[in-house]
Amino acid sequence: MANRTIAGIALLAALVLPAAAEARHQATPSRIISLSPTATEDLFAIGAGEQVVAVDDQSNYPANAPHTQLSGYTPNAEAIAAYHPDLVVLSADSNGVVAALGKLKVPVILDPPAKNLAGAYAQLTQLGKATGHVTGAKAVIARMKTGIAKAVESMPKGARLTFYEELSPDYYSATSSTFGGQALKLLGLKDIADAADKSGSGYPKLSGEYIVAENPDLIVLADTKCCKQSAASLRARPGWGTIAAVKNGGVVAVSDDIASRWGPRIVDFMRIVAARARAVAAR
Repeated sequence: MANRTIAGIALLAALVLPAAAEARHQATPSRIISLSPTATEDLFAIGAGEQVVAVDDQSNYPANAPHTQLSGYTPNAEAIAAYHPDLVVLSADSNGVVAALGKLKVPVILDPPAKNLAGAYAQLTQLGKATGHVTGAKAVIARMKTGIAKAVESMPKGARLTFYEELSPDYYSATSSTFGGQALKLLGLKDIADAADKSGSGYPKLSGEYIVAENPDLIVLADTKCCKQSAASLRARPGWGTIAAVKNGGVVAVSDDIASRWGPRIVDFMRIVAARARAVAAR
């Protein structure tokens, strides 16, 4: 989804947001629907959780979010409107839902996947203003910046570790141009996917042979939940037992959700990877 006409979505957001802001000027929304897992995490983090009446079927954090069968991938305006929302937060305009909700006079905020940390902070700020939680948003951003700085500072000086981030067992990866890749680059890690991304998509499909030849010091598994991957499953792959990360305890298993979302838990992602990187560097 991160690769789908982001420029067009951003333009649409510019058109949607002023109208939504005007509609909300008179009152703070009290019946918010989030059809974006990241937006759900953002809303609860800034203190707007009690205003959220429904979230989509992929919003699994926090556990007390009001989960429903509403879909963010194939949203249905009538199903959304049945909850009588006074604000809907989306990550994409699938199925023409923005126009459909507009006809129903439902205000919308369209927050596509953030391209970097500055974008993530901007979305938190936006949601804080929209929901009456400006102070909460500022506090979350401050904690994120502090946590990220500590993770960066914790990295051993002079270490030049390489890594491979696995998004799926068929070797799709993410480069340092992606949101998650940039976060790991801040830790001083070198992404082996960068040189293989000939199309510039940010999400190249590598080969097992390429990964073995690159011999990364760390392997970040972002497919532990969807695909049950682990250090043990990597060792069973032909030739992978020779990779430094597999031999030296450099396999980092993280939740797919933490690795793929651009909200406050990016700090957890960086902390987990940094801890394993320190252990590997100390060997």
